[in-house]
Amino acid sequence: MNKQYTFAIALSLMLSGAMAQSNISEIQPVKFSKVTITDSFWKPRINQVATVTLPVCIEQTEVKTPRIRNFEITAGLKEGKFEGIFYDDSDVYKALEAMAYSLKNKPDPEMEQKADEWISIIAKAQQPDGYLNTYYTLQFPEKRWTDMSMHEDYNGGHLIEAAVAYYDATGKKQLLDVATKFADHFASLFGPGKRHWVTGHQELELALVKLYKTTKDKKYLKMADWLLEERGHQLAKGYTWTDWKDTAYAQDVLPVKQQKQITGHAVRAMYMYTGAADVAALTGDKDYIHAMKDVWEDVVYRNMYITGGIGSSGRNEGFSKDYDLPNQQAYCETCASVGMVFWNQRMNTLTGDSKYADILERSLYNGALDGLSLSGDRFFYGNPLASVGNNQRSEWFGTACCPANISRLIASLGNYIYAQSDKGMWVNLYVGSETTFDIGDKEVPVVMKTNYPWEGKVDLSLNPKSATKFALHLRIPGWAQGQPVPGDLYRFINPEPTKFTVLLNGKEVPYKMDKGYAVIDRKWKKGDRVELNLPMEVKKIVAKDSLEYNNNRIALQRGPLVYCVEGVDNNDEAWNIVLPENTTFEAAYNKDLLNGVVTLKAEVPVVNVSDNKLAVSTSKSVITAIPYYSWANRGKTPMQVWLPTKITDVKLNY
Repeated sequence: MNKQYTFAIALSLMLSGAMAQSNISEIQPVKFSKVTITDSFWKPRINQVATVTLPVCIEQTEVKTPRIRNFEITAGLKEGKFEGIFYDDSDVYKALEAMAYSLKNKPDPEMEQKADEWISIIAKAQQPDGYLNTYYTLQFPEKRWTDMSMHEDYNGGHLIEAAVAYYDATGKKQLLDVATKFADHFASLFGPGKRHWVTGHQELELALVKLYKTTKDKKYLKMADWLLEERGHQLAKGYTWTDWKDTAYAQDVLPVKQQKQITGHAVRAMYMYTGAADVAALTGDKDYIHAMKDVWEDVVYRNMYITGGIGSSGRNEGFSKDYDLPNQQAYCETCASVGMVFWNQRMNTLTGDSKYADILERSLYNGALDGLSLSGDRFFYGNPLASVGNNQRSEWFGTACCPANISRLIASLGNYIYAQSDKGMWVNLYVGSETTFDIGDKEVPVVMKTNYPWEGKVDLSLNPKSATKFALHLRIPGWAQGQPVPGDLYRFINPEPTKFTVLLNGKEVPYKMDKGYAVIDRKWKKGDRVELNLPMEVKKIVAKDSLEYNNNRIALQRGPLVYCVEGVDNNDEAWNIVLPENTTFEAAYNKDLLNGVVTLKAEVPVVNVSDNKLAVSTSKSVITAIPYYSWANRGKTPMQVWLPTKITDVKLNY
């Protein structure tokens, strides 16, 4: 019996055993389609994605670049040849996914018609056997599935995600049928006893889990598990894309279940670990769970920026070595922060631990949100934490993953606010919204009102038709408990927890703390009102000594938001500021600045250089700090997140 056949049989038996295990995660996110967002911070952004950002994506996809034209040519609707990059199909699918979420948030017949037009073209471009890829179909049909690095599966994964979202939002099945046919085509070629396949850019794994949840067909879950099992066995072939020859780049050094450290390309890692957490939750595979926890700690304890961004190196668009987190040269791809949201949501529902929702929130409000301009039509690919004034947002990119990715994240925000089980509900993000929980056989409508992140007061109204017993879990953010992030990479100068309060119908109510949640377990009646108050203090953060870039430097945070100083607010300077540890800040909301933000102001020393550069002096000046996500919206200007505490650490020569 040959080794390949033996491996296939063993893997098939292992998968059958894994599928027989029980679903260990009783907690499930409440779908975006069941959540109506009313929030004063997020609803304008969601509307802007619908009215500004998505039209930009549509124009770029349809008019300014050949992405849709490639599908039209493949479908026989136009003549021509393939133009663009081999992964361009994925941008069409990500845009469609964002359109699906947007149609639920802000119904628009014209956008739905446009989506349906695209879907019709995509369906016509699909080959009779289910294959769908414009790059190969138009140029190298004989080379299909010969090169694992060329994103055929990545494109297919985004097709599946778009199809599931569009079906969930509209009930229309045409794209879902296309995606299912593609998945079936893939499964006919690859799997136990068939051909090996190590995905070049992970994405198909998590998409297949979504397809399984929608169709209830376990073969898609088994295929997702099999794809994860393929890694780390020296099975990868192809290597057209040179970088992929580095197995660490593609997280292919060790089997997923043995991985303990984060390596390689950040976005690929996030998508893979999201898929692994999904499979772990559905199969109960403890080896995946242990690996995910180990890798997560490696990311958060040693390789994450204070913004929740990851991937410091532009060379490999990912990770280098522990504590290598430069500020000005930070890569921090927007898509990687989007991936952090995905992965941490899965880890949260897998474990019920709020620390993962804490990181989700940090990445969402800072690392990811920074990728979209306040005008909704400009983008950051990378998100540095310092600038000498040469950074500006772009209209588009040759590799255009980030615009559609941040669009689909913001449009799908409803996916991340709530979770539930048969016995309880979880509030993970404080976003004004309405939903209805299904607790057993009873419906419990919930309305949340808040002015978060500017204010810490959150009101929840619960309205079961009849008295219903369940446990309400309110996430108490780590920053309200004296810890900016889990681990010791960052800490508050004053780590004392802030005093938060939980009231029921205006009176203090007993609760217990469990995994970072304040849990109120009782029989709830119609009209019950819970009020959570989180003090919004200005927190000063210092980094572990091992993170040498931030030695003798301080970062600022208020609520979930990381702050920065930008030259436009500070006499065109951001690098001459000294921030003593005992500095006191005043926080105030300015409705006329940056679409409305809370600014932080303080009087601090600044370094002055004479015109002839020969004399240096210091003086006191009132500085203004703004939320990090809002920088670079007023032209090119210097910026810093981490400010020196000593004059000797001021760097005047940029």
